[in-house]
Amino acid sequence: MEEPIKKTDEQWKDVLTKDQFIVLRQKGTEAPFTGKYYANKEKGTYLCAACGQELFSSDTKFDSGTGWPSFFKPISEDRVTRKEDNSHLMERTEVVCSRCGSHLGHVFNDGPAPTGERFCMNSISLDFKKED
Repeated sequence: MEEPIKKTDEQWKDVLTKDQFIVLRQKGTEAPFTGKYYANKEKGTYLCAACGQELFSSDTKFDSGTGWPSFFKPISEDRVTRKEDNSHLMERTEVVCSRCGSHLGHVFNDGPAPTGERFCMNSISLDFKKED
């Protein structure tokens, strides 16, 4: 893992689009089936859109039917941080980038083997680096 990145909201606003800022820094959510990566089937690596840290491999991506990109595990557990999220009268586990603290989505215990987990990520929180 690379050195942590800390920026003020104003500094994040300078490098993120308005929609990215809402999701990545204010914990918003994009509408299902609207993100650019939910149906992506190309081989490669998904990165944090805010800081570029590698988060997920396309080898762990699966179609969850939810309308968001879903993965059964991160590249390494140290790439993401799990946080308790009791917002919106729900009990969930938020997933943030361990390097910059940006909101990526949530993880649920209804995924496929081998982990049984579903990392439900916002496309807008991710960038994609295609495999050569």
